[in-house]
Amino acid sequence: MKWAGMKWANLALLILFPLSWFAPLLRAGLLPIFGLDEVSVISGLQSLWQSDAALALVVTFLAVFAPFAKTLGLALWDFGLLSPRALPALHLMGKLAMADVFLIALYIVIVKGIGLATVETAWGLWLFTGCVLFSLFLSWRAGRRAGQA
Repeated sequence: MKWAGMKWANLALLILFPLSWFAPLLRAGLLPIFGLDEVSVISGLQSLWQSDAALALVVTFLAVFAPFAKTLGLALWDFGLLSPRALPALHLMGKLAMADVFLIALYIVIVKGIGLATVETAWGLWLFTGCVLFSLFLSWRAGRRAGQA
């Protein structure tokens, strides 16, 4: 993919990330006989803020702030408005966003292991994971490009 196309792909992430926050990550329910409730990043955060504000703050940073700030920073760099010295920090922000995907996967494994609940992954988990991985790829390419300049 040519670099100009990657600039626009990065800008597309500014739309795709918020979409992934509202998309269903998983469907969960108590025992298979009851209906399954869909859980999104936003609905999960709303619930978490009511029960554990410190953990909610960490997850909000990992799931919302880190990937969006990284994408905005990379867009600024793409258009010459941010120094190439900021690229390592942007790459770190992308890695932090990947930690949230790990937490969601860990939650699914734990709940399935207990056996009292039914958990199914939904398309939003794949969208969010894809956005994070593509964002990491774009920052890696930006770092290579900055090193060649």
